[in-house]
Amino acid sequence: MSAPHNRYRSAVESLKPFFYPRAIAIVGVSRRKDSIGRRVLESLQGGGFTGSIIPVNPYATEIAGLPTVPSLTAIPVPVDLAVITVPAHLVLSVIDDCAAKHVPAVILITAGFAETGGSGISLEEQLRAKVRQYGIRLIGPNCFGLMNLDSAIHLNATYTPMFPPAGRVALASESGGVGLAVVTAARRLNLGLSSFVSVGNHIDVTVIDLLEYWEQDQATDVILLYLETIVDPHRFRLIAERVGQKKPVVVMKAGRTQVGQSAAGSHTAALATNETAVAALLTQCGAIRAKTLEEFLALATGLSNQRLPSGRRIGILTNSGGPGVLCADSCAAEGLMVPDLSKETQSALAVFLPPTAALNNPVDVIGFASEDQHARAVATMLKADEIDALIIVHVSVRAEDNPPVAAGILRGIQAARQTVGKNKPVYISWMAEGDLDRPFTVDGETIPTYPHPEIPARVISRALAYDTWRQQALGQAPHDSDIDLSMVKSICTKAVSERGSGWLTAEETHAILGIMNLPLVQGTVAASAEEAAKLAQKIGYPVAVKLASHQIVHKTEMGGVHLNLADEQAVRNSFEAIRTRLAQVNKLESMEGVLVQPMLSGGVEVMVGMSRAPLFGPLIAFGLGGIHVEIFGDVQFRVAPLTDRDATEMVRTIKGYRLLTGYRGQPAVDSQAIEDVLLRISLLVEGIPEISELDLNPIFALPEGQGCKIVDARIRVELPHRTG
Repeated sequence: MSAPHNRYRSAVESLKPFFYPRAIAIVGVSRRKDSIGRRVLESLQGGGFTGSIIPVNPYATEIAGLPTVPSLTAIPVPVDLAVITVPAHLVLSVIDDCAAKHVPAVILITAGFAETGGSGISLEEQLRAKVRQYGIRLIGPNCFGLMNLDSAIHLNATYTPMFPPAGRVALASESGGVGLAVVTAARRLNLGLSSFVSVGNHIDVTVIDLLEYWEQDQATDVILLYLETIVDPHRFRLIAERVGQKKPVVVMKAGRTQVGQSAAGSHTAALATNETAVAALLTQCGAIRAKTLEEFLALATGLSNQRLPSGRRIGILTNSGGPGVLCADSCAAEGLMVPDLSKETQSALAVFLPPTAALNNPVDVIGFASEDQHARAVATMLKADEIDALIIVHVSVRAEDNPPVAAGILRGIQAARQTVGKNKPVYISWMAEGDLDRPFTVDGETIPTYPHPEIPARVISRALAYDTWRQQALGQAPHDSDIDLSMVKSICTKAVSERGSGWLTAEETHAILGIMNLPLVQGTVAASAEEAAKLAQKIGYPVAVKLASHQIVHKTEMGGVHLNLADEQAVRNSFEAIRTRLAQVNKLESMEGVLVQPMLSGGVEVMVGMSRAPLFGPLIAFGLGGIHVEIFGDVQFRVAPLTDRDATEMVRTIKGYRLLTGYRGQPAVDSQAIEDVLLRISLLVEGIPEISELDLNPIFALPEGQGCKIVDARIRVELPHRTG
């Protein structure tokens, strides 16, 4: 992988004043203890900030034991970071003062900008223009602040006094409340943070900028992102994919439903994104998706505190059969294996466990197993060659049993870490009400602990999926050396200029597919029954006759598709039947003729489609074709441009993939030919923004070596508009 270029390095350097300021000015700090500025000041003091804190207030001489200055420009020393909490209407003048003082970085906590609508939108635009003019980096507005847990700085520039434990996880949040929830839970979960940033309305510094910063941050191993929109999907994909090669990126994206999208729009003053496009984008860049806050936190603790498992074989140790079975069920649901233990492992367990213990996987040590029995059972299972990771499920029988059980678990882990069990990750389900915040640490290692037995399997499954993604070679986007997109462009622009937005004619569509070297089934449009009969004779029977119309999209519903026509009379009858049907519904003028094609046999019907998602651009779909796509919805999506890796994954991850590999004696289809169609469509829709929608359905995927054939195709064009 090539080294990041100078723009990347300068962008990272521009963020350092946020994380390592020597002097911080708080503008808007008040003597009132309930004011935001005063709370930020006390958070800085309480967190033990190692630099200088300078309160700015023209009406006081001292606040919280610190001398004040009347304005930013009156500060006698250089200022690296300004935290602004003044009312919104005063912010622009304070930004002018920051420029005069040469302050490189600003955290703008003040609300009252685009998220409020109306005049707030205009005010935010003026703010954006000013910071760009001055070259100031700004976090916010409408944000919660920033933390850096590095012991060299102890920076808490937020308005909460809670300071989480230091660790290896960085968090960026587009919601101050969600960020606060994670910070609040961190100590209870023994989750160590390296830094936290609430980006607010992100008019300058975005989560993408922070991804680049944390990519090179030696204190960060795992990156968490809470997103309510993805402002620049193309750049996000490039950066997140690069960062993900080194560090896992966990994303919780709000607005997955229409209700959630509406709420996100009003909360962040940002466009709601299309969930399908979001899911496709995150898949392509290797991000780990969390759907709930519980899962978000579980992934954070699991990924930051344990090695990635080397395989899918899970050992389960429990003191209660039922929760152990729930854990095993969750493993199976997540595609993990709960293998039988070897005779050697079971014999080793039988030496010290009671006769009533269950020795196969899950291992049930029974409810009153002692500290020593737990220790030896944990060590034995971690040393077993037949498992790759261990989940320990403990149900509290008596409160007084919890400390010795916990001690036994830690002793067992410690013993195993000295031998062959040193590389196997361990996860604990601690089902002990009133004792849920018990820390499990041994020799500097933190064992992630969860309240329910189903959670560890989800963490392991996503960790393995991420590791699989990371181990694969990066995909390559194809080049267009064998096609002439300028010819396609002229067809589309001519159609739009002459007819406006709409579907292309059959001739236009076929011409475009021909230019793109896409495998369209032979066929010609006939304007009369006589012409259709002659074409059928030339093609050879049986044939298909279909309505040719750029105005009628669903031809089947109009009786416009006739299949397996075996002779000339059948062809003539089909032409007249289509013509009569259109006349009955007053749509005869929509008929351009009929398309006459040979009938295909064998193969599997698949489809390829494209629509343009707001902000994301072309969203390409692949799935089973014909009516299957409507009934089963078995479709995979990816955001263009597609790489060869994207195309392969799209084909292999549909639920009906087994039909393509050969099912019940049927031959496997030519998957490479399907992938080539996907890549050529990606080139087409990336290069021709006038194409707003495309549908190739069905495509007959033929046996290996025989390629595939596009039977029906539709292309819609319109004047291009910005998609983000």
